Amino acid sequence: MRLYHHPFSFNARRVVMAALELGAKVDLTFVDLGRGEQKKPEFLKMNPNGKVPVLDDDGFYVTESHAIMQYLADKTPGQTLYPQALQARTDVNRWLFWSAHQLSPSVSILGWERIVKPFLGLGAPEPALEKRGEDLVRECATTLDTHLAGRRWIAQDQLTLADLAIAAPFAVTVPAKLPTGGLKNLAAWLERIEALECWRATVPPPIGGEDRAREAPPRGAAALRA
Repeated sequence: MRLYHHPFSFNARRVVMAALELGAKVDLTFVDLGRGEQKKPEFLKMNPNGKVPVLDDDGFYVTESHAIMQYLADKTPGQTLYPQALQARTDVNRWLFWSAHQLSPSVSILGWERIVKPFLGLGAPEPALEKRGEDLVRECATTLDTHLAGRRWIAQDQLTLADLAIAAPFAVTVPAKLPTGGLKNLAAWLERIEALECWRATVPPPIGGEDRAREAPPRGAAALRA
């Protein structure tokens, strides 16, 4: 299998983390978003949306990061990140949908305004969009903080795809200035996430390090092919 990714994409990062935790054998291919490689015809044949990540499993293309995580888990015998029991799996699924439809779009607003736009020279952040992003992220973060009271992990009292999916957007907490202050349960959970090898192995290079990112894949890349 081959995974097309970019280390600055938290959508791609959640998939790489899942692959590492699952021990899935995946070759990583860097897609230079800054140079528009995701818009080239050969890439659009795999994903007409022109976005990373994309998984190529012998000509079967899987798009959407959460779907890729599920696919990798279902291909991994004996894995525990994505439970088989109906109610347990549904518990994980509801948080994956929440990640895709609530948290990730909210974080993306602030990521675009406070990270991407300044980096690309597209002007100053728009205060109205910043305010909307802050309100949405704070609402999501508070919901998660409340849920995590008395829990170590998000679903089923164990590490699951839900934790990896939801953790990825919080990687931009500092540069995007996400409003998560004072949420102690969330902070404790993030500390547990940051202690995971799959998290440490996928820390991206500094912003502006695209060439380094192309030459030096995530630290865990070798483990994906072993």
